[in-house]
Amino acid sequence: MSDRFPKFVEIVEVGPRDGLQNESAVVGTETKLKFIAAAVDAGIRRIEVASFVNPKRVPQMADAEDVLKALPRRDGVQYVGLVLNRKGFERAQAAGCTEIGMAVVASDTFNQRNQGASTADSIAAWAEIARAAHAAGIRAQVTVSAAFGCPFEGDVPVARVVEIAERVAEAGPFEIAIADTIGVGVPSQVGEIVARVRERLPQMPLRFHFHNTRNTGLANAYAAVEAGVTVLDASIGGIGGCPFAPAATGNIPTEDLVYMLNRMGIATGIDLASLINTGRWLQDQLGRTIPGMLIKAGDFHVRPTTV
Repeated sequence: MSDRFPKFVEIVEVGPRDGLQNESAVVGTETKLKFIAAAVDAGIRRIEVASFVNPKRVPQMADAEDVLKALPRRDGVQYVGLVLNRKGFERAQAAGCTEIGMAVVASDTFNQRNQGASTADSIAAWAEIARAAHAAGIRAQVTVSAAFGCPFEGDVPVARVVEIAERVAEAGPFEIAIADTIGVGVPSQVGEIVARVRERLPQMPLRFHFHNTRNTGLANAYAAVEAGVTVLDASIGGIGGCPFAPAATGNIPTEDLVYMLNRMGIATGIDLASLINTGRWLQDQLGRTIPGMLIKAGDFHVRPTTV
């Protein structure tokens, strides 16, 4: 393995939240619990399990409390809840989330569509949530969403992403995620954003979140790893999307990402065969073909050549 790559990359599984939120039919609580348990059994240790938002806007997440209540507590496993305001945080805290994430969209128009508030208002809400989380001993991180482009405003300047990252960093997150929410980014953008954010926030751990809407998700993940990023989001089977962004399709498939990293000699601590089986099971549960490639092709096992 080249020295320019990290030895280990942590995968945050977002399928139970970001993956399922865009499904047209509501997925039952028991199915969600089996999905999460399978991810844990495969070796994943950070899992987005629910969002504590208005169920009228995101019906798939209406059972957030029921999911958290039923999940077994496992040493070293973080169950992450997405919150967008103080009420959502209070729900996540009462439900027993050990980690919360907040999202601030890089464009005002998308933030208004997604959260019913301006970007500045969401930054202020994040600061209040972060203070409450710190006081409660809950891990708190924040995502700069639509950092690579907005479906309503177009290109997002890197300077805007850096500015928002600096502002949300003031509240003391343990990590900032940069998200290509609508899947428009390309690898050269990834390298530039990593460099520019690190220039201003050299001590801040960064996580990246890519969607594969235009088939650049894995290439962008490669670029992030090459730039030294060691935490990436992914969704088993490649399911997902944003209900409030036109044509924003799924996340990068967890199993495809793990396959790529494994072949590059980068450890993840995740069992690939288990991921593939879970992806195939999930496809059956959803009753449709899902985007992941390894659930179709399987792993590649090099066989010795015969003489």
